[in-house]
Amino acid sequence: MDISTQQTAPPSVPPPPSAGHKRAARGATRPGDRIFLGLSRGSGILVLAIMAAIAAFLTYRTVLALSENEANFFTSFAWNPSGNPPEFGIAVLVYGTVVSSIIAMIIAVPISVGIALFITHYAPRKLGGTIAYVIDLLAAVPSIVYGLWGALVLVPNMAGLYGWLNDYLGWTGILEWNGGAARSLFTVGILLALMILPIITSVSREVFRQAPQMHQEAALALGATRWEVIRMSVIPFGRSGVISASMLGLGRALGETMAVAMVLSPSFDINASLLDPGGGTFAQNIASKFNEATVMGRDALIASGLVLFVITLLVNGGARLIIARRKEYSGANA
Repeated sequence: MDISTQQTAPPSVPPPPSAGHKRAARGATRPGDRIFLGLSRGSGILVLAIMAAIAAFLTYRTVLALSENEANFFTSFAWNPSGNPPEFGIAVLVYGTVVSSIIAMIIAVPISVGIALFITHYAPRKLGGTIAYVIDLLAAVPSIVYGLWGALVLVPNMAGLYGWLNDYLGWTGILEWNGGAARSLFTVGILLALMILPIITSVSREVFRQAPQMHQEAALALGATRWEVIRMSVIPFGRSGVISASMLGLGRALGETMAVAMVLSPSFDINASLLDPGGGTFAQNIASKFNEATVMGRDALIASGLVLFVITLLVNGGARLIIARRKEYSGANA
């Protein structure tokens, strides 16, 4: 055989380490990376431990309260934990919390998205910056200030709106008004909408600003109008961010205390009309009754707090599932 035709096999060369292996190797050798990894991991574990401790404490006190309760905790309209025997339920609180939060979201989300789109894509830079600054200031206003404004300004001036709703939509029964004070769940929903509007607007504004400029320019080059660019490029890109912003606002609406306590006329009854005084929310009921409650009364309030805790977890978990299932949304995997 001719030596020239012989082929020698090339020596085996190990593949170059990937970028992930390089980062892992550096992280394993650098003390700063190990410290940061430990702190990050410890922070995450600490948050979970705190959440578990809160849940355990609420569950323990709830078990003590429910062991003495003579009424159905989920369906009863009564709230008399200091009675003999004690009777209390959360049906009215669930209804009031859910209804007022839904009203707030229906009002706040479209307005917030519209303001965010106006600031980022329609308003001149100086005007948009001024509006954004004012919106951010509204987010810093304390709840007690909103409550005072709601009790002294909003409630006395709701008669005109209530009368109009009664004249044109009173036949539904849901918006029927008997002429009483406007201390109802509908007014609470409007006040909550004003309180969560800055949060949803601020987050949505920042998300819309991150929309790819090349996509918008390509749509304009194809002859799309500004609204078509927003509808086809900006809104789909920022949809997951809007959902997250809405969930942040909903979290504040569910747990708002002082503002609701100063506006709502609480009564443990469910009215067919949203314009009639009455109802209650979890946070408002806890704030108004905790100081004067007996030991059993405080356990009952803590039991209602556990329900609010679970509702908040379910809302946030549902938001994460919505975002995770829509992989085409930008940031869905974040």
